[in-house]
Amino acid sequence: MTVHAAPQGDRLYAAHCAACHGETGSGGVGVPLSLPSFLDGIDDEFLRITIRQGRPGRVMPAFKSLSDAQVNAIIRHLRSWSDKPAPTYTRTTIQGDVEQGRQLYATHCAECHGENGDGGKGTGVAFSRKRAHDIVPPALNNRAFLAAASDEMIRRTLQQGRQGTPMQSFIKLGLSGQQINDLVSYVRSFELQQATPKVPHDGHVEAAISMESAYSLEETVENLKDAIISQNFIIIREDTLEHGLVREGEDDPSEKILHFCNFKFLYDALEVDPRIGMFLPCRVTVTEIDGKVTVTTINPVYLGRLFNNDELHEYCVEMKALYTTILEDATL
Repeated sequence: MTVHAAPQGDRLYAAHCAACHGETGSGGVGVPLSLPSFLDGIDDEFLRITIRQGRPGRVMPAFKSLSDAQVNAIIRHLRSWSDKPAPTYTRTTIQGDVEQGRQLYATHCAECHGENGDGGKGTGVAFSRKRAHDIVPPALNNRAFLAAASDEMIRRTLQQGRQGTPMQSFIKLGLSGQQINDLVSYVRSFELQQATPKVPHDGHVEAAISMESAYSLEETVENLKDAIISQNFIIIREDTLEHGLVREGEDDPSEKILHFCNFKFLYDALEVDPRIGMFLPCRVTVTEIDGKVTVTTINPVYLGRLFNNDELHEYCVEMKALYTTILEDATL
């Protein structure tokens, strides 16, 4: 009989979680996980469902391929950051007045969590960029959050707040127990009005945008420069495609690449999701093969699908439109 070693939570966390949440759970692209006020307020079921389902339309992906033993090992690793036992909650429905909760939400919650529970702008912690909140408030209308969070857990969060985050204790703000119950009922009512994720995961999306040019390679490069500048971008540099990959003088002159950027657009997009830096600043290649000149760039919408972030997807759609306009202006 083969005996399998128990999965090691620290290694699984390092492989699947640390890139976003930090090696010690201090946060990054993902929210901090090692805050005592976070770990001491959530039960293991919340963590289990969150790992399994992620947060559709937000940054957190779903880890459906992990075994139950692996998920449990990750949870044990997270619990090692707290000296308190995990709380336990029932799935009892808390009775409150939804309409009263709606009014209380508008007064006390909407500024951070969004008018309709869509959550704060951006991802994880603020890094060096100025944001409205040091830690981005979660989307309360997210179907996976509502599946993971019991009414009792939401009530405890409202009662105690989250020390180390902008979330305050609503008891200290002067709300009564009944008012907190009303808020819980209103948050739960988001299940009836959940937003549909905007990122399309079905249908074919081309990985690149490519167009043939009616001009010579040199004319096409100059046309691109004019088109790029006309869309409020600046040219960073022009290179051969092989520059830095082969010995100087051996690069192919029939393959060119232009690097360009709109720094305001870049700054705004990085605030939404720092991972967009993987395919920014912008680049477009021009190649000539057998007398035919082709202009090609990545399709941001194709890459945006990999990031599970509705807000980032909107930027990628805008980027695709800009790229298409630039390529059309340069080649037609």
